[in-house]
Amino acid sequence: MFRTAALRSVAQMAARPVARHAAVALRRRAAVAAAAAPRVQIAPRAAAWTAVRCYASGGGLKKEEVEGRIMALLQGFDKVNDPSNIKPTAHFANDLGLDSLDTVEVVMAIEEEFSIEIPDKDADAIHSIDKAVEYICAQPGAN
Repeated sequence: MFRTAALRSVAQMAARPVARHAAVALRRRAAVAAAAAPRVQIAPRAAAWTAVRCYASGGGLKKEEVEGRIMALLQGFDKVNDPSNIKPTAHFANDLGLDSLDTVEVVMAIEEEFSIEIPDKDADAIHSIDKAVEYICAQPGAN
């Protein structure tokens, strides 16, 4: 079946020599037009892509923002003896009247507020608002 179809098409092409010459002339014109057209170089697809890294986190927290959030946290803490003593340089035990257990609760509240985990060794060194701010600002994962 395929062979008969192929033979018929060859026979039809041979019967129409004018049409065959027209097809050849058309191909020649297309070749001349393609040669005259300016050539555009296309870079390989792999070379067109450059690697870019995008990070989702911002530049970090500002000191004033961290101070404000910690001071607001302490104002809501009911064991602070005098909320007017809450200043950026306030010491938890001396100025705010917090004992060691209250200080641990404050550090845990700070961990929750900034979504970080403070190791026990570092938590023992946080006894004032400015030490807490210094520690939080040094943490890249704090938000």
